[in-house]
Amino acid sequence: MNPVPEGRHVSNGTIIQARDVVKLYKIGEQELRALDGVSLEIEAGDFVAIMGASGSGKSTMMNLIGGLDTPTTGRLFIDGGDISQLDADGLAELRNRTIGFVFQQFNLLPRTPALQQVMLPLLYAHPRPADMEAEARRRLEQVGLGNRMEHLPRQLSGGQQQRVAIARALANNPKILLADEPTGALDSRTSEEIMLLFADLNRQGITVVLVTHEADIAAWARRRITFRDGKVISDERQAPRVREAAQ
Repeated sequence: MNPVPEGRHVSNGTIIQARDVVKLYKIGEQELRALDGVSLEIEAGDFVAIMGASGSGKSTMMNLIGGLDTPTTGRLFIDGGDISQLDADGLAELRNRTIGFVFQQFNLLPRTPALQQVMLPLLYAHPRPADMEAEARRRLEQVGLGNRMEHLPRQLSGGQQQRVAIARALANNPKILLADEPTGALDSRTSEEIMLLFADLNRQGITVVLVTHEADIAAWARRRITFRDGKVISDERQAPRVREAAQ
């Protein structure tokens, strides 16, 4: 089998599809149109950066993809299911089964060791405790924290805390990894290490969608979608940035 040239993407089918999505918010007597007729498709296994200024609609789009909210009008399909038709329980099941979340501020419990942090999402799947621990250990090893499993967040660097958060996002073996400004609280060297990790996870087949306002972070993606005033103003493929693994 011939390798895929750098910058090329082999489609495994559409995993995210928005059709004329509108999202309205009521603020007093005023109506805010956060998304204004957005249509797009993201293929399984792709690496996509969503960009835009504050108020452009990028975070609203991320919330919809993540099943944290539903469109006011239009249709949004995630992994073949129309989330517009799901109730709160259905959205929770979708998030637990299909989506892993990574946030800028890590969202770790301050008094909980890394191993238990990663085990938390597994509680919803009700596996045996031994299986939960084994999976959490595997995920921490995967992100390079095999020797930090019993450390509390305050005993870890910012980059290590974000790795714990990524391991937690991977615990339920999601098809889609959503990252909201995942390097916003990190220095440039640590940011590169985290983006190397995202690129490696994407090479393993996980669809990665990240929100960022930083062009150097978006450069790691294969595709860049830019929002302005609730609309997609550009959507282009690009050769992703590549770096050797950090030593």
